[in-house]
Amino acid sequence: MSVTIGTVVGTSARRGHGAPPQAGRRHGPRGRRSLLPAVWGAALMAAGLGALLVASALQPAGPRLAGANTAIGQGADDPRDISAHNSPTVVANPADPANLAVVNRVDSPTFSCALHVSFDAGASWQQTPVPFPEGEELPERCFAPDAVFTADGTLHVSFVTLAGRGNVPHAVWVASSPDGGAGLGQPVRAGGPQAFQVRLAADPTDADRLYLSWVQAGEVGPLGFPEAANPVQVSRSDDAGATWSAPVAVNDPARLRVLAPSTAVGDDGAVYVLYLDLRDDRLDYHGAHEGRGGPAYPGPWSLVLARSDDGGATWRETVVDDALVPAERIVAFFPPSPSLAVHGERVYAAFHDARGGGADVWLWASADAGASFGPPRRVNDTPAHDATWQYLPAVAVAPGGRVDVAYYDRRADAGNVMNEVSLQSSRDAGRTFGPHLRLSDRAFDSRIGFGSERGLPDLGSRLGLVSTDRGSLAVWADTRAGTEASNKQVLAQAVAVHAAAPLPPGPLRVGGLAAVIAGLAALLWWASGAAGSRRQPPAATPPAAGNPWAASQVGGDVSSGEVVTGDPGRGARRQRETT
Repeated sequence: MSVTIGTVVGTSARRGHGAPPQAGRRHGPRGRRSLLPAVWGAALMAAGLGALLVASALQPAGPRLAGANTAIGQGADDPRDISAHNSPTVVANPADPANLAVVNRVDSPTFSCALHVSFDAGASWQQTPVPFPEGEELPERCFAPDAVFTADGTLHVSFVTLAGRGNVPHAVWVASSPDGGAGLGQPVRAGGPQAFQVRLAADPTDADRLYLSWVQAGEVGPLGFPEAANPVQVSRSDDAGATWSAPVAVNDPARLRVLAPSTAVGDDGAVYVLYLDLRDDRLDYHGAHEGRGGPAYPGPWSLVLARSDDGGATWRETVVDDALVPAERIVAFFPPSPSLAVHGERVYAAFHDARGGGADVWLWASADAGASFGPPRRVNDTPAHDATWQYLPAVAVAPGGRVDVAYYDRRADAGNVMNEVSLQSSRDAGRTFGPHLRLSDRAFDSRIGFGSERGLPDLGSRLGLVSTDRGSLAVWADTRAGTEASNKQVLAQAVAVHAAAPLPPGPLRVGGLAAVIAGLAALLWWASGAAGSRRQPPAATPPAAGNPWAASQVGGDVSSGEVVTGDPGRGARRQRETT
């Protein structure tokens, strides 16, 4: 919107040369005040106020929900199917944005894994069988899958096979698909026994380079690790998963109880691994709680980021936060996973803790590629210390830089039982977040899941989230079709639509305020001069020859800014000044 001040010309009355002054009438420069400064000042004030109003309106538009929740998987509506699907990873094909893939683990009635793919941006899904490696122990048990697309559009899926009565990981495998997930090739063995919490990542600029990370266990107990010092390890493939390097330890050996690595690769090839350090927490790490619910460990955990600039050969660590307050007891085999996203030099870590009483979602941001992190920002917009839980966040960054966080949310239930899923977004690199958008169209019971009979129901280790400049797609474990007897969990999805990024209101506010001040000053100057004129006695000298006021002309264009939308998330500001 533009407010333009047109040309204003002030002209005095003309008199003949030498005409005698008329008695009792003012004349000359002091006898006549032009309205030009007053008009100019009023116009400036109007333009400035308009700019301030427009600036206040240019706040980031919140996302909106597009349609109802839909289930992923054919068994969602089948009461005979009581599978517990959780811990989804959702990925988008960079070569074909409409091609999506979701992998997840299945906790009951038997341990398994699943892959679903979509070629119409999530409007429909089809299940792709995960081939079971030859020679592995029967019955077939794949578990804990992860997935990634490489730059050439190849889908890679990692998983572990289980063995023995204790269902201990026996080997790590990677299967690939050149057709967007329509079919998977024969799996390649990438790691050995007792690899827990395996994650897969790809170099976004090198389609042949992949990374695996995991916790390498020694002894394994019924509900935890009997011994400490089980490291996070990383292995690399430079031939699209055909062969894998010897594993390298990531964490400092002094960190004895590390869990839940999340891995990402930056555009410059730097590799990041975010993980939890449980420090002295023997209750959870060693399974001293015997798998039963109860008070959380009372001591602190740490959140740590490791970075490698040489393809995973060497690592350096940064403590993201060393004062995490555990919100609940966990089983060390299936811990909640912190979420990691990398966007240029910016690195984002998301997790929950109970430093405010109930669980809250926190985001830590680094502007220097993970060398340092600012203080945590509380994401959820619930009242402080309200005792309801917001937890298990997933963070994703749109190409334009918008930061999205999806999480489980119990704000609507004072009893802190019924879950919903919420999404919040930041357009200022995580410093502030807009109001939450409820993604789930129905609340569901958080007490339904594997382990519910022991007071430790498991909704999984993570949520899935992928973001573009125009939208976000979230996937989570939903229990609306289950009961505490069946423990059925279904993958549900929701799509949020985001408006194009607005122009930054700061320059408009500054310019508008300056215009208001300038206009007010002009009006005050004119008013003081007019008052002085009224006190001035009539001039006794004859007027100078010709017009006593030279013609004055003032023109200009004061613009409050114009939003130009084109590519999603981009804008431009056009300002024009004419004289």
